[in-house]
Amino acid sequence: MNLARTAAALCAVICLGGVAADPAARLADPSKEARARAIFRETRCLVCQGESIDESDADLAGDLRAIIRRKVAAGASDGEVRRFLVARYGEFVLLRPPFSLTNALLWGAPFAVAAIGLGVLVIRRRSPEKPQPLSADEEARIEALARD
Repeated sequence: MNLARTAAALCAVICLGGVAADPAARLADPSKEARARAIFRETRCLVCQGESIDESDADLAGDLRAIIRRKVAAGASDGEVRRFLVARYGEFVLLRPPFSLTNALLWGAPFAVAAIGLGVLVIRRRSPEKPQPLSADEEARIEALARD
């Protein structure tokens, strides 16, 4: 139990972070910094997974913020920065991935399986199996048991 509490506390310390950026690391141009911060809020922390890199204080989140700032400072558009992150880390890095057939199948598959299972149950309940008549041997055994 103590190990679980220690692990939970360690995870909380890693994932909690009030201010996501060192003021010295901020971009000099306020509009570029605002663009970078907007991308931070849309990018998932790969360590904490439930937070954006803007909220996370994990080392990897800090590295991602630095990469995004460098790309924004170099003149990359928001779309180019997102494409770079997706190419490197996959769609999981985006807190709100774009709609795609793969994502629709991923989210829809559990509901489809549940609907199919429910359909099978309904069909089975509507058409119960009719009991088969007893064979002559089975009837003879029942009569013998009833006499005993």
